[in-house]
Amino acid sequence: MNRVKIASCLVVAVLAACSSVDKRHIAGGNFEYLGNKPGKQIKLPEDVDSPDFSDAFKLPEIGENAPTDLVGDKVDIQAPSLVLPLVSGSHVEEGSKTALVWFDQIDDSQPLDVTIWNALVSFLEEQGIGVDDFDKQQGVLISDWFVIDEAKQAKWYHWSKPERKVGQKFKFSLNVKSHGRSASLAVDLVDYKEKANLESVELRQSKDERRNSVDILNRVIKHYEFQVRVESAKRIRQIRQGIDMQIGENRDGDSAYVLDAEYDIAWPRFLLVLRKLGFDVKDYDKSTGLLFATFNGVDEGWWDSLWGKNDLALDLKNEDYRFQLSELQDKTVVTMLDEDNTPFTPEKVSSLFPVLSKTMLSDDLDI
Repeated sequence: MNRVKIASCLVVAVLAACSSVDKRHIAGGNFEYLGNKPGKQIKLPEDVDSPDFSDAFKLPEIGENAPTDLVGDKVDIQAPSLVLPLVSGSHVEEGSKTALVWFDQIDDSQPLDVTIWNALVSFLEEQGIGVDDFDKQQGVLISDWFVIDEAKQAKWYHWSKPERKVGQKFKFSLNVKSHGRSASLAVDLVDYKEKANLESVELRQSKDERRNSVDILNRVIKHYEFQVRVESAKRIRQIRQGIDMQIGENRDGDSAYVLDAEYDIAWPRFLLVLRKLGFDVKDYDKSTGLLFATFNGVDEGWWDSLWGKNDLALDLKNEDYRFQLSELQDKTVVTMLDEDNTPFTPEKVSSLFPVLSKTMLSDDLDI
């Protein structure tokens, strides 16, 4: 008997779940209020004082172009879709009703528009969606069809499989500011088709174009944010890893160190090395590759002094120095200069090389 009751409860629960899924955007309860007529103001005898009436809950007048048929089960009660600026440096315009997000340049390794297009194309490829048209000069990309087949998405406990299919095509518009460090990405639904089943008439207009556009934009932003995190983790891992260093020359023929790493990796790595070796960086400009630092030496405790000479000790005076970093194809050249901007001699460069190269190769530098 108990088994029968449990089975009956499960059937009722499943049917209720199916019903709630189908009507999740419709208000619950009945709609008997639709048959009510507006009330009339109370009529009082002339010799009776009229009470004070309040307009606090008075409904505003309906505009001439307001849709009068949106009542009862035709009212969509879903919360409004919001654009979610998850990427660092992204934001939305307050009060905007369009599916649009702004991105600011936070990574100088490549132009902002290239980064955004790469993230968008990567998202489409991950979803298995083709590109119908792409005009980079005009900043417009039109996707192929996003197809939603609810029969494939139905859960195992549904008694009947839905047959509804929805297809959508979107236009992605990229608008880059003249300075190139800010850009907006907007999404618009440009084509739509829907069939409830094989026998039904195909619908060609969405009930909520903005909701569909915002949903796709948020999915692109989420993919973009995931890519940023992956690239950040990859970059940190590269910075922490040891980098090979050799003695060579800069473009002017001065003796210098050649790091086997691209500039964007070598720059933060070299800052870590300087800190490890007892340099106090006073000022720097990554765009020009110039560093100003004061050498204070590595702090040694009395315990460390018992074991003899420090392996990280540099034969340098406690003075101000300069470092010039520059790109050389896929490598980075570091030139050491004194306070008067004079490059170190080849002999001085060679004498400092063992300590610098050993520190550059170590994998235990803290970021």
